[in-house]
Amino acid sequence: METSTLATYHCLAFAWYFFVAYSITHLKTEERPSEVFLYGGQWKYLTVLNLFLQAVFYGVSFLADALRLIKNLRCAKCVISSRDLLFSVLAFPVSTFVSLSFWMLYTYNRELVYPKSLDGVIPLWLNHAMHTAVLPFAVLEILALPHRYPTKKKGLVLLGFVAFLYISWVLWIYSVTGEWVYPLFTLFSPAGLAAFFAGSVAVIVSFYNFGEFLNRMIWGESK
Repeated sequence: METSTLATYHCLAFAWYFFVAYSITHLKTEERPSEVFLYGGQWKYLTVLNLFLQAVFYGVSFLADALRLIKNLRCAKCVISSRDLLFSVLAFPVSTFVSLSFWMLYTYNRELVYPKSLDGVIPLWLNHAMHTAVLPFAVLEILALPHRYPTKKKGLVLLGFVAFLYISWVLWIYSVTGEWVYPLFTLFSPAGLAAFFAGSVAVIVSFYNFGEFLNRMIWGESK
């Protein structure tokens, strides 16, 4: 795509994610089921964290496009590096993980991840905006322009560190409230939960590798 077209796309994508994030964080308190948004608020849900991650990514992408358009190439180079790191390590693997894991578990037993009580609180369009649209957006970004991936070691260390932070946050919430962020976790013993977390990290790492593979197949090796 031309830079002006990319700038328009990234601006619209940023506006969309900002709107979705605003919508989910401004649900009326009196309409929420008792189990939703207590300790930790919306910040305990990976889906919501991903919405803000995507908004930041597309905001950085739009800034990079704008700097290229005004020929400020020195600043643009720095912002593009940040954009590519955000996309490769977090934006693509996390969006893919959120979408695919949610709909697999929802199909198996929705009460494990998205209780039916939420249907009266979160509109259908907002559910799909959070859990469905994030995947095609991520794929379209790969198709739209090439991204420079970091070295394998650096990328996986950063991704693993972020995964460790979120798992620690989930465990902290449980230690304080005695309640799990997702009902799914109540099914596991401590050893089973550790295995589940390890398996989830392995899956998200595979999505990182898949994103790198797609980027290389479409655009060739990063220069």
